[in-house]
Amino acid sequence: MGNKKNLTRNRLSDQTSPYLLQHANNPVDWYPWCEEAFETAEREDKPVFLSIGYSTCHWCHVMAHESFEDPEVASLLNEYFISIKVDREERPDLDSVYMSVCQAFTGNGGWPMTIFLTPDRNPFFAGTFFPKAARYGQIGLTELLHIIHEKWMTDRSTLLKPVDEVLSYLNGRNETGGTLDEKLILKAIGIYKKNYDSLYGGFSGPPKFPAAHNLLFLMKYYERNSDQEVLQMVEKTLQQMARGGLFDHVGGGFCRYSTDRFYLVPHFEKMLYDNALLIHAYCKAYQMTGNSVYCEVAERTAAYILREMTAPEGGFYCAQDADSEGCEGLFYLFEPEEVIALLGVEAGEKWNSRYDITKKGNFEGKSIPNLLRGPLDIAELEEQRQTIYEYRKQRVPLHRDDKILTSWNALMVAALCQLYRVTGKGKWLQAAEKAWHFVMDELYDGSALYVSTRNGKWSGKGFLDDYAYGIYALLALYGATYKEEYREMAEQFCEKAVQDFHDSEKQGFFLYGRENEKLIFRPKETYDGALPSGNSVMAYNLVQLAFLTGEKRYEEWTENQLAFMSGVAEEYPAGYAMFLMALSDYFHGPEKITVAVRDRKEIQSLPLRVPLDALVRVVQGDTKEYPLKNDRTTYYVCQGHVCLPPENELPLLS
Repeated sequence: MGNKKNLTRNRLSDQTSPYLLQHANNPVDWYPWCEEAFETAEREDKPVFLSIGYSTCHWCHVMAHESFEDPEVASLLNEYFISIKVDREERPDLDSVYMSVCQAFTGNGGWPMTIFLTPDRNPFFAGTFFPKAARYGQIGLTELLHIIHEKWMTDRSTLLKPVDEVLSYLNGRNETGGTLDEKLILKAIGIYKKNYDSLYGGFSGPPKFPAAHNLLFLMKYYERNSDQEVLQMVEKTLQQMARGGLFDHVGGGFCRYSTDRFYLVPHFEKMLYDNALLIHAYCKAYQMTGNSVYCEVAERTAAYILREMTAPEGGFYCAQDADSEGCEGLFYLFEPEEVIALLGVEAGEKWNSRYDITKKGNFEGKSIPNLLRGPLDIAELEEQRQTIYEYRKQRVPLHRDDKILTSWNALMVAALCQLYRVTGKGKWLQAAEKAWHFVMDELYDGSALYVSTRNGKWSGKGFLDDYAYGIYALLALYGATYKEEYREMAEQFCEKAVQDFHDSEKQGFFLYGRENEKLIFRPKETYDGALPSGNSVMAYNLVQLAFLTGEKRYEEWTENQLAFMSGVAEEYPAGYAMFLMALSDYFHGPEKITVAVRDRKEIQSLPLRVPLDALVRVVQGDTKEYPLKNDRTTYYVCQGHVCLPPENELPLLS
């Protein structure tokens, strides 16, 4: 082979993404996604090898160690291909587009994602993880690279035959609106009940993802319909997740998903977005049931985020890795003898018995602490837990992806606001406001949001999720503080989202906007996977803004978005939980509280402890529409389609 270039630092060395920097010392001559890469591919008549992943992805690490650090594989890539590495968290647009490609080719997707492109960015082959050499019936990467090179040189027309078919499929998908119909909610409830694991909670077989937005929808449904079966499904799932190894009983916080049915063995990486959504779900369950365990789980999770995942300036980091010392989960595992050596015989044996630390172990000969065999009392043995936590901190630390994403930070801001609302503890609101001010200072230029920042450098301009989650955070901040500045900025971001992302022809919102790079097609993310989609969250936001503003344009935008999502969700509504929450509020109306005050400064001292789903707005009182009763602050409360008489004291709401 002609190219024997021995790279010590490749083109990724000046990037800010931790994922790209993990590959900066590979012998592969990586490019970031850029015009230069495709111009070089065109000039040298080579196909493009596109690899998409993220820094805390276990199988991304495996493929990197097996292949991208291997001189033989690197030599093939450098000789025959132009290689591009992409961080999916910085470029969700590329991830969405080429994940759709991967699913069209293979029927599934995941990370690392492997796509082969022409120099004009069109895909002709796709897959996910490839081992270096063939095993378990899967072709090896070295063999695949040889085959594609050979076909590129000798039979290119056959190799590129799938391009037109795939592009035609992706661009031709029908996205039509539907009819607003409450039956979608009932259909979804039926699906959840059918899929529910009555023994161990959750709504699928392994792997079991937390998907907290599903639980939030089910709790909203229960509150409106008093369906005890739904409440039991929610509580069983929340309790089982808190018992198992999915929850970190030593340090707090949740891992990404459970690899088994029981929530015992997690995939050990911790993601900011999972923990944000789960804080919200446990807060809602606490407020709904009064069970203090849910509050304890939410507070321990928030404390973990503030302790280990928060920058000094207030923003939140992305994730912690599953691997340490080259082994998945090693950081979290214990043996009985080391606990006894640390705590002493009596206290050590008590801890081991309580948290299932055994000689046999429950994961690769060691033990993941869990409460699956005993009562759910996570506050017990607190002194010993602190000792074990300090001991565990001395282990080889987990890699932390320390970039700060606008969208995920917004979710955590909203979660902390909810935690403040159910506990009344100012530290949670203080952390939420500090983080949001960081986003405004570091990720907003006065006219546009940006996707992420690290070491003072921005990545590209924001996508739909950045605005949708940003509005969601602003509405949560307004609901916690009643500061008009937050509501006004929510409106400002909403107008920006409609202007830049809305499809005026077919309704719905595109993932990338008019200010973003144009790709081979323009996707609309609608399905609620591990994260609720931008379109679902926009539906939820618009319902709230329609009430808070009373403006006709918001009502029209709301009805259009709900109609669009109704058409998309009709086939499998259980996959659109956040949209279903919006649809439920549209039909039934959230609890609405209008506070009429003589002076807006009064609102800061009012004891407004209200349900998390309730919408509160503050208006100038002593007007024709909102007179002040007894010349004092007056509460106007509506539940569903019934409004209560105005009172000087806030009525007790469900």
